Amino acid sequence: MFLRTESFRDFLKFYPVVSTIVAFQIIIWLIVGLVPGLGDWIYTMGVGWNGLISQGEYWRLVTPIFLHSGFGHIIFNSFSLILFAPALEQMLGKIKFLVVYFITGIAANILTYIVEPDPYYLHVGASGAIFGLFGLYLFMVFFEKKLIDPQNARLILIISVIGLVMTFFRSNINVAGHLFGFIAGFALGPVILRNAQPFSPWKNRRKTKNDEFGFDPNRWNKKRYRYKPYLKPIFFGILIILVLLGFISSLF
Repeated sequence: MFLRTESFRDFLKFYPVVSTIVAFQIIIWLIVGLVPGLGDWIYTMGVGWNGLISQGEYWRLVTPIFLHSGFGHIIFNSFSLILFAPALEQMLGKIKFLVVYFITGIAANILTYIVEPDPYYLHVGASGAIFGLFGLYLFMVFFEKKLIDPQNARLILIISVIGLVMTFFRSNINVAGHLFGFIAGFALGPVILRNAQPFSPWKNRRKTKNDEFGFDPNRWNKKRYRYKPYLKPIFFGILIILVLLGFISSLF
């Protein structure tokens, strides 16, 4: 479910919405960092700025979702989307996935504006929307168990706890955005998961000529790789190590 084994080409084909979001935010980050003038204008016009929102610049409740403040910020958020968003795109469909992503991201920005009294408070990042996805997954863990297997449910619990703890201990974090994005995703669960189907890796399979007849005459001759049972433990270990390194690096 969260183990990405697709080729780059297949990832683009099977998860076009996630691919577009990740590509768009990376392009925006590159323009902001490498193109003087235009990059400065994009960042200035798009950053979440409470004082300007109060003056009617309401687009700033949406645009911060696509802006990021540094290399670590864009890499961590893009990495999180590539790992955890594809399963939801398949389970919900493209439109519902976009609804969840934007509603949770916008809700995080709206509530950040409400609870932060400082008119000069600035914030950027897709973290509110990403935490919204985790909130939706957590609703599955507790109330829609048929949609997620026990191993992935445990992983979601671990990542959610670590993410929420890091929210309070890391500096320069939009705490309100993380929390309210998470809550918004959880709250959408009863509505958005109606008629959702469990993730199936079999849907992400290229059709061959033999598939048309429903039989592969060479399937018994395929090599069986003994390393496959170790892929998931290795993946989970690397993921947890990366999260912990991110937490440790924020302390220095």
